[in-house]
Amino acid sequence: MASSTTSPAPQSTEKGRGATALASGTSATAAARPPDRDARLDNAKFILIALVVLGHAIEPISDYRPASALYYWIYFFHMPAFIMISGYLSRSFDSSSTRVEKLVLTLAVPYLVFWTIHQSIYSVERGGLPDSLSVLKPTWTLWFLVALFLWRLTVPVWQRLRWPVAIAVVISLFATTADLGSTLSIGRVVSFLPFFVLGLSLRREHFAHLDRLWVRIASVLVLGVTALLAVPVSDRMSRDWLFWKESLTDRAIDPLMPSIGIRLAFMGIALVMTVAVLALTPKRRTWYTALGAYTLYVYLGHSVFLILLKASPWYDLMSGPVALAATLVLGVGVTLLLCSPWVRASMRWAVEPQPTWFLRQDGKGLARGGAAEKGANAREGASA
Repeated sequence: MASSTTSPAPQSTEKGRGATALASGTSATAAARPPDRDARLDNAKFILIALVVLGHAIEPISDYRPASALYYWIYFFHMPAFIMISGYLSRSFDSSSTRVEKLVLTLAVPYLVFWTIHQSIYSVERGGLPDSLSVLKPTWTLWFLVALFLWRLTVPVWQRLRWPVAIAVVISLFATTADLGSTLSIGRVVSFLPFFVLGLSLRREHFAHLDRLWVRIASVLVLGVTALLAVPVSDRMSRDWLFWKESLTDRAIDPLMPSIGIRLAFMGIALVMTVAVLALTPKRRTWYTALGAYTLYVYLGHSVFLILLKASPWYDLMSGPVALAATLVLGVGVTLLLCSPWVRASMRWAVEPQPTWFLRQDGKGLARGGAAEKGANAREGASA
C-alpha cells in the first residue's frame, strides 16, 4: 500500500465501508494519515468510467458490426453498475444543510458550467443558437448529474421504506408507460432508480460474497455469455432499449407486454453483469486504484473532448477494424489524460468549485470555514 506522501488520490474524510485497516505505525503517523478508501470500489469506478468513455467514443462507428456488438455489451451494464455504486456511496446523505450545499457544489454547479460549454460548442457547430436554451434540458452526458442530484435528495425517504428496492422497481416499470418528456431527463431518473436504491440497500457484508470462487467462475461465464448475446441483439433490437430514457409508449410493440418484460430482462442482465464485474474487480490496490477518485473529472471532461472530436474529420478518415482499434486506444488515452494532475488542476474550478464561488458567506454551512476546510469539503463530495 502506498504511503500517504506518495498516493495521488485525495482521501475522503469519511472512511469507506469496505476500506481495509491502515498499516500500523507510530501513533503520531497514524493520527496524521487519512483513512483508506475502498480499493475494490475505486478500481471498479475507474474501470466503469473507462467503459463510459469507450462506449461514447465508438458510438459514431457502430455501423461496423464488431463495434456495434461491443457498444451493446458496454451499454448492457456500465451505467447501471455506476449508478449502483453511486447509491452505495450515498448512504450517509441525510438532507442536512451541509450535505445539500455539497450536493449543489459537486453536482449542480458543474452541471451549469458544462451545460454552458456544451451549448456554446453546439452553437458554433450549428452556426446559431439551438432550439432550446433551457437548463432543465440536460445536454448529452449531463443527465447523470441531474439524476444523481435528485436521487440523493430522496435518500432519507428510501431509507425509511420497508421494501425500497421492490417499490423502486414498480415505480420504474410503470412510470415508463407514460410519456415523461425530456425535462430534467426524468425518464432516465425513473428508469435507473432501482439500481440507485439497490446501492443504498447494500452493506459491507454483501461484498464479501463476491470473493467466493464459484461466484468468480460464474462471473466469467456471465460476461462471456453476454458478449455473445450482444452480437444478435445489436442486429435486432433498437438502441432505445439501452438508453433507458424513452417512454415505452413510443415503441412499435405493446407498452405493457412484452415491453415491460423486455425492460425487466434488461434490468436482470444489467444486475448480473454488475455483480460479475465487481466480483472480478481486484479488491487490492492496483496502479489505477488512485484514479478511481477522479471519475467526475473524466465524466465531465470526456464529453467536451468527444463533442469536439465528432465535429472533426477523425471518424471520416478511418473505417472498419482500424477505426475501432484507433478509437479504443484514443478512449483509453483520454481517460488517463483526464486523470492526470495538471488536467485536474486546470478543471478544478469547474468540477470542484469552492463554496465561496457560489454560496454566500453568512457564517453557516460550507462557506463558514477557512480555505482548507472548503477544499476538503468539496473534494469529499466529488470523490463520492
